[in-house]
Amino acid sequence: MRAELPVGAFIAAGLVLVPLPWHWRARNVAMLSTIVWLFVANIIYAIDAIIWAGNVEDSVPVWCDITTKLQIGTNMALPACCLCICIHLERIASVRQVSTSHSDKMRRMIFDAMICWMIPIVYMALHYVVQGHRFDIVEDFGCRPTVYVSIPAIFLIWVPPITAALATFGFAAVAVRHFFRRRLMFAKHLQNSNSGLTTSRYFRLMSMAVVQMFWSLLITSFNMWFSCQNGLRPWISWDNVHMGFSQIAYFPTVFIPSSTLTWTYILWWALPASAVVFFAFFSFGHDAMNEYRECFSWVRRTIFSRISGGQSGGSKDLSLARYGVVSSLILLLT
Repeated sequence: MRAELPVGAFIAAGLVLVPLPWHWRARNVAMLSTIVWLFVANIIYAIDAIIWAGNVEDSVPVWCDITTKLQIGTNMALPACCLCICIHLERIASVRQVSTSHSDKMRRMIFDAMICWMIPIVYMALHYVVQGHRFDIVEDFGCRPTVYVSIPAIFLIWVPPITAALATFGFAAVAVRHFFRRRLMFAKHLQNSNSGLTTSRYFRLMSMAVVQMFWSLLITSFNMWFSCQNGLRPWISWDNVHMGFSQIAYFPTVFIPSSTLTWTYILWWALPASAVVFFAFFSFGHDAMNEYRECFSWVRRTIFSRISGGQSGGSKDLSLARYGVVSSLILLLT
């Protein structure tokens, strides 16, 4: 059993929830969607690592059917969310959006929701085209989605997230160009746009999206190389690809080559690492520090004050009890 796998995934799932309050108040759909996708995916990883620790039994097949699709969706959802963030930042930095009205915010929220959720759902549906069988079960790692490695798989599974990552870099580059063109008045421009962003928040969002996309591009490219290193399989027909679709492949670690197992281990940790990167960008800034201070103040007002109040009340009751005992003794003596 690899005890570090569920522990690491649970910690990563908890870390992405830390910046949730201020993104919820800002109604930032792309950031909230990133949090949800990272949280769900890490929880799935943690549960899988617990259920299949040291075994490859097909104990919960329906769980695997659902979670393997969500794992596929996460591969597209994270690049889509970062693309939405950079599109929004580029629009704010340009002169096309002088100010943001309520209707503009609503349209942006609907657009972000479509990109962050509808595209991954379509991507999950298209995965069925190159899904040779139900799923794989790898000892210690749990359920893994399957891909019939072929030319259609390259265009349906790996090209879309890579394209989203490259588009994110493009919008980020244009946004940076807008900044340098009006860098002397950029803070004033952000304030006039009514976007709720300061210069530090703006560049924190930009840096997070670019770093996440660089990381996603690296992992997706490596995953494609890892999957295709034994060559592409011929696409003969739909029936040929989906023959025996109900089958489940089992992979005990004793039968997995050590090099393959090492790369599987590295690729598994890519998702918790993405959660840690997200946490690092938004949990040590000025907004996060203010949130921590407010939380500490609330705990001090509501919890510590009650404890101290209860202790003072208890001391008062004890003093009264002692006074009553002393008075009774005096009456007995007299």
